[in-house]
Amino acid sequence: MGYFRFLITNRLFLLAGFLLTFTSSFGQTYFISLFAGEVKGAFGLSDGAWGGIYTIGTTLSAVTMIWAGALTDRFRVRQLSLWVMVLLVVACIAMAVNPSAILLVFVVYALRLMGQGMLSQLGAVAMSRWFVAARGRALSLSSMGFAAGQAILPITFVALLSTWHWRSLWVFAAVCIAILIPVIQLLLRQERTPQSMADETQSLGMQGRHWTRNQMLRHPLFYILIPLVLGPAAWGTALFFQQVHLTEVKGWSLGAFVALMPIYTIASITFTFITGWAIDRFGVKWIVPFQMVPFGVSFLVLTYADTIFMAGVGLVIFGVGQGMQGTATAAFWAVFYGTRNLGAIKAAATALMVFGSAIGPGITGAFIDYGVNFPDQMIPIAIFYFIGAVMAGLGVLRYQRDLPVAA
Repeated sequence: MGYFRFLITNRLFLLAGFLLTFTSSFGQTYFISLFAGEVKGAFGLSDGAWGGIYTIGTTLSAVTMIWAGALTDRFRVRQLSLWVMVLLVVACIAMAVNPSAILLVFVVYALRLMGQGMLSQLGAVAMSRWFVAARGRALSLSSMGFAAGQAILPITFVALLSTWHWRSLWVFAAVCIAILIPVIQLLLRQERTPQSMADETQSLGMQGRHWTRNQMLRHPLFYILIPLVLGPAAWGTALFFQQVHLTEVKGWSLGAFVALMPIYTIASITFTFITGWAIDRFGVKWIVPFQMVPFGVSFLVLTYADTIFMAGVGLVIFGVGQGMQGTATAAFWAVFYGTRNLGAIKAAATALMVFGSAIGPGITGAFIDYGVNFPDQMIPIAIFYFIGAVMAGLGVLRYQRDLPVAA
């Protein structure tokens, strides 16, 4: 079945997945970091202090995700998404009215847990469970929500910052989320049965069985893949978190840098679809080992970029990695560990990803305070990506032989 026919046939479920991932944008770093200058100014924070607050709040959300993410094994997406989105609305309003730097920790915690954590989890787990043979295509289509958020929200909110107060924009964000709540509820009126309640459509993992989270945590492959899960989250988050600092060091305007987001998004979208097709055609095991390489190359390009044009080149390459990683990693857990306990399994991976997004801004912000500019930090980060690619390749090569023949 081609992409277009597949899209039409499953339009309601795919649109729900798209809107879930799009709404997660309000808790993603690339959105929150748009207000970095205003937040630091309002509360008198340095780069390191703001990064530290962000790290603590995000780390707390990562710890919570280990428990909260497993709820996707017990509740339907329709039920869970309602409460998650309501709490995200509350978090946005809290950012708008928060009077204290100390309370910022808890605001960041709520934004990151409900946005990046739970809504991303809901979108990915739903697609991985609802679709088996077409899992790659489903994930690539629903993940367009991430791409749409990256393309639309930074440009829109940076433009509005010139005339709106930054706190008012957080109220506007809350209104946008509130509008989407009844839309998603309507789309999922006839939601497909959760995988844990539908044995006939379950997909087996390695050794022809369904793995529990505890079993996965005792398996070597999970630890081999830690750099692959941690790296894009940690250093990709740092890239967008430090975009104000980066543009200042490079002598670019923030508006010009943000204006590059659409071409980055086009690259991400293109390789999201290519990766989805490749997963269904060749299997996720042949895709995962290569997804770290574009990240490393992009950071090398951005390190030495001296024009906004070269910054665009670096972001396009980074978008290639994002397109591959967003689809392949989500499919990987279902293929290698089965789908019966996918919520709990992916919750552990998501917690690791969220933790990565916590330490990235904290580490880079601390180095900036010590006089090491972010562009100078990009070379060791690129090396980290390349090492992660080699480790992932060796791990998948070793354990792909344990997959069922159909995988």
